[in-house]
Amino acid sequence: MAPTVPPPRAAPEGDPARWYEEKLGWPTAAGPPVLLLTGARFDALELPADAGAALLRRGCATGPVALQGGRTRFLVAPGGADELPGLLDWLEWGGVPLGLTALGTDGRLTAPVPPGWRGTTAQGAAVWLRPPEPGREVEATLPALVPFGGGGSSGGSGGGAPDLVRLVGAAALECHRARLLRRNAFRTNTQPLAFS
Repeated sequence: MAPTVPPPRAAPEGDPARWYEEKLGWPTAAGPPVLLLTGARFDALELPADAGAALLRRGCATGPVALQGGRTRFLVAPGGADELPGLLDWLEWGGVPLGLTALGTDGRLTAPVPPGWRGTTAQGAAVWLRPPEPGREVEATLPALVPFGGGGSSGGSGGGAPDLVRLVGAAALECHRARLLRRNAFRTNTQPLAFS
């Protein structure tokens, strides 16, 4: 028997801003493009796309993940952006130029086309790598700080949510690796070969 592939979902009609507000309860700023407002329902860790891809390949527990241009954005619990500098210092990454930043209160990120919708796939357009699931409490799945001894079975913030400290540590490592690989690739491609 040949394997069957389900037919593609019909594209829903409507406004993406309205979809984010009604289905997920996320605040948006209107206009083309629709912007998701950070700080209220989620913050975002932002890192170079190559480091983000490596972090996803590691199988780290994450919440929704978006890609736009050369940057990957991992959604984390509100307040995570404020914790990033202290966590990097505590993990001994302070002062290392990683390209790891965060969007918190009053931040904005371009909203990817909602999952299952047909939309712009132009190069550099925002897309979901791990989309949020409508009808599910997204905030419960976002990486957050865990008090000592208060983590769930997966080391998260209870209910199986990922641990922000582990995510930041893994993200810092992958940012550093990607930076070293980019630097080594540059040196390898510019160094003349020496033959005797």
